[in-house]
Amino acid sequence: MTTSRLLSLEHWKGWLWAIIRFVLITGLSFVILFPIFQKVSTSVKDKGDLYSAVVVWIPQNFSIDNFKQAIRVMDYWATLFNTFALSATTTLLTTASCALAGYGFARLKFRGSNWLFAGVILTILVPPTTILIPVYLNLKSFDLMGLVTLLTGKPVNLLNTYWPFILTAITANSLKAGLYIFIFRQFFRGIPKEVEEAAYVDGAGIGRTFSRIMLPNAIPSMVTVMLFSFVWQWNDSFYTTTYLTSSKVMSTQLSSLPYNLAQQVTDGAASQADPFYLSMIQDTGILLAILPLIVIYLFVQRYFVESVERTGIVG
Repeated sequence: MTTSRLLSLEHWKGWLWAIIRFVLITGLSFVILFPIFQKVSTSVKDKGDLYSAVVVWIPQNFSIDNFKQAIRVMDYWATLFNTFALSATTTLLTTASCALAGYGFARLKFRGSNWLFAGVILTILVPPTTILIPVYLNLKSFDLMGLVTLLTGKPVNLLNTYWPFILTAITANSLKAGLYIFIFRQFFRGIPKEVEEAAYVDGAGIGRTFSRIMLPNAIPSMVTVMLFSFVWQWNDSFYTTTYLTSSKVMSTQLSSLPYNLAQQVTDGAASQADPFYLSMIQDTGILLAILPLIVIYLFVQRYFVESVERTGIVG
């Protein structure tokens, strides 16, 4: 009798967990997919469908004019190339610098290493807005220990260039770099020390051991970091709109899309533009901005899942 009750209890627990899991997955899918479906529906609507009471999801008049307007106002193809170049460059540099930093924290013991790693963790916890003003001022009047002034006579302004992103990526101080260093450190700590010791016995130094032994084994963590870095840089609007106010990248073009469109459709009288129409074009622009990421994800999703599992960052 007791055994049957236990089996019945386990049976009901299994059903309860299945229901909870179904509700959670359904809720998360709704939160993620609903905005995308909404933007797809809006992007193919005709302007007249905005004021139709019967049109909710499926438009009465399908149109691609919204795509044409968004592509023209955003200068989409040039913007797409610039954004891809910026994201790819920072991704490669960030991955290389964070891999070096993570290996150093994992394997090279030196005085103060724990305090330095605590500072890395602090960069994950502290909001970037707390250091925005000093970083902005340093980049506006960049002077590397007085060397720039010594050579040119005055500091150099790095704003509205890609140099702020390149410099922060090289120094492992870019967007979310603290998380990437932590991922590499945890991965390298999981590699047996005997692998390194065998390389040292064969006469390899630290640099050769890292490049020939450790780095090839770190492919899963590198894939994870590269995907995260590329996507977060692509979607970043905080640093990008601060440092690149006039460059043609997705973040700046999306932020100025409604104003630029209003200027064009009303011959400079932006206040007279239809706000619902502007919102429809902006939704189309957002869809165009995330479309390359969706295409990339369709091709690399298997590698991404495998790399996350092998890295263990979700454990």
